[in-house]
Amino acid sequence: MKKKLLITCLLVSLLMFAGCGKSVAQQSVLENARKTNTITWGVKGDVKLFGLIDVHDGRQKGFDVDMAQHLTKHILGPQGKAKFLTVTSQSRTPLLKNGNVDAMIATMNITPERKKVVDFSKSYFDAGQSLLVPKNSSIKDAHHLNGHTVIGVVGASSAQNIKKISPKAHVLELQDYAQAMNALKSGQGEALTTDNSILYGLAVQNPGYRVVGGTFTYEPYGVALNKNQKDFVQAVNKALSEMEADGEYNQLIKKWFKNVPGFDYRALYRH
Repeated sequence: MKKKLLITCLLVSLLMFAGCGKSVAQQSVLENARKTNTITWGVKGDVKLFGLIDVHDGRQKGFDVDMAQHLTKHILGPQGKAKFLTVTSQSRTPLLKNGNVDAMIATMNITPERKKVVDFSKSYFDAGQSLLVPKNSSIKDAHHLNGHTVIGVVGASSAQNIKKISPKAHVLELQDYAQAMNALKSGQGEALTTDNSILYGLAVQNPGYRVVGGTFTYEPYGVALNKNQKDFVQAVNKALSEMEADGEYNQLIKKWFKNVPGFDYRALYRH
């Protein structure tokens, strides 16, 4: 009898614990952000123009970082605070799902596969995949890469896109863009592929290289949010619409992309 009672108590305790866990998992991220007056964002630390750590002060700087700061003010009010956690292409989804960040704004393409795991805001930047090659390279576009080695980054969708267009291309995937660029410089590959916006940033840092071939995919970036956070998704979308309507968005586009050689920043304007 005592043994049955003990088992019953244990089962009740487990059910109560499971129920509590479920309650925590379903808490509103937006409500918590409003209570703390803070939104914690995941941003890149190795992508010039979008999220790059400044070696002089150790702070992340770029279009994504500025967007996060502006979105925070629109969502929480003028006194709202944006905190940042540096992420990589492969750590973005796990850190978001684990609750280490409230939202992810880190050059993350909106794809059907990712939408099964996380929710996205509407697009906040329209990119397209392209190629970065040495200035003396004969490679002109993604359709003539069979037999060539192309460098990509783990966690991005770039490698899969290349394999669809040039099935016999060899793809070398590295951990981040710094490693990828070093591999291109050392001749481990003949081209580096990712979104054109990221490649133009690399070209600015490395004058001996150029972006070629135009774009061969459409890669809209979205703010990634955990599932079951519809109020947060709606708040982000509303903030994005407000930024587009009042000209803030275009000001940030001009700030970060005006002086990038060969990049038509005006084509990114939203009205």
